[in-house]
Amino acid sequence: MIKKLWLHLRRRDVHPALQFFKYGIAGCLATVAHVSVFFFCSLWVFPALLADQGLDQWIVELFGVDMPVMEESLRKRNFLINNIIAFLFGNVVAYWINFHWVFQPGRHRRHVEVTLFLIVSAVAMFAGVQLGVLIIHFTGATTTLSQVGNILAAILINFVCRKYIVFKG
Repeated sequence: MIKKLWLHLRRRDVHPALQFFKYGIAGCLATVAHVSVFFFCSLWVFPALLADQGLDQWIVELFGVDMPVMEESLRKRNFLINNIIAFLFGNVVAYWINFHWVFQPGRHRRHVEVTLFLIVSAVAMFAGVQLGVLIIHFTGATTTLSQVGNILAAILINFVCRKYIVFKG
């Protein structure tokens, strides 16, 4: 039974519900890559976490980092920079998994497919990051909570566009 399920999961021509499930797994792996790079950068490269609030504080304490006090404008800028860096890493993982496991490639030539994939990802990232910046600006929420809004917006935009624009479906 498990072997049969595994063989079915490996196929690309599956029911859309199973495809969305596979996309969810792929998205989780790409998100882990993105979030890992984002928090690495937010802790050690371009500091962006609040040392004394909510989940940010927990992450800062978990890794034992002395986080500088910073103005909101610097935190928003670093949030953006760290997401751009993480975007590159997350998209390498996302493209590889989507190409090899989730969607049927071949709607476009490879260079067009990669270009469309990156454009869609950039649009989703831009929309998500803008949402995150707005959450910080209007609510004063932690960077971590803002990142959750970023991720949710990107998931929705990416699935629809990758399924119907980038790949064969």
